[in-house]
Amino acid sequence: MLLTEKDMELMRIAGKITSEALIYAETLIKPGISTLRLDNLIEKYIINKGGIPAFKNYNGFPNTICASVNEMVVHGIPSDNIVLKEGDIISIDLGAIYKGLYSDAARTFPVGKVSKQVQKLIDVTKQCFYEGIKKLKLGGKLNDVSSAIQDYAEQNGFSVVRELVGHGIGRNLHLDPQIPNYSCADNHYIIQENTALAIEPMINMGKKNVLLSKDGWGVFTKDGQPSAHYENTVLITRNGLEILTL
Repeated sequence: MLLTEKDMELMRIAGKITSEALIYAETLIKPGISTLRLDNLIEKYIINKGGIPAFKNYNGFPNTICASVNEMVVHGIPSDNIVLKEGDIISIDLGAIYKGLYSDAARTFPVGKVSKQVQKLIDVTKQCFYEGIKKLKLGGKLNDVSSAIQDYAEQNGFSVVRELVGHGIGRNLHLDPQIPNYSCADNHYIIQENTALAIEPMINMGKKNVLLSKDGWGVFTKDGQPSAHYENTVLITRNGLEILTL
């Protein structure tokens, strides 16, 4: 979807709300808090900032945030029964709508102290995003972004989830193109001016294989190893790249 100047200005505001909500989320994360409590507080925060939670009721998803703990890759449904404890990691994925325009971002946070290998997983997943956007340029191949993400993850001994991808974003939460985090021969998309992409590496400590939860939403690693997630909404214009959710 090609964005107008007005669209892009509204997306900048949506992105600011999203990034600030994630900063707020980080202050809340500690042993003893439930993921539903996080959800309730973050929902109020987004609304108070003038945004609309982008995920709530989207295709039937019941909450404002996806709260994915440890081996849950994405789309974890917040619950009073899921209480964070020391050594966990939690990925929080959320978005905001501002006057009809969307933003989307995710971060993985440690709960208290985590092992060196788990912290490396979080750090590498974040860096995968930055390695990817080094290849993001007008007229370039989107598959170069995907390949860079995969290469960096695998060089560090981790694996890349295949079943879940990034996406275009704008007047809807999910738009074409799909953005795999691995090299894909069918990925022929050429990066265009005045478009926005949600680039989101999902990286596993163990093997790449995942399963779907019984609730039909949560996706978790088959081997039970931790997974991390890092995402930003990126705007591409003739002036270069603008990360809207930092």
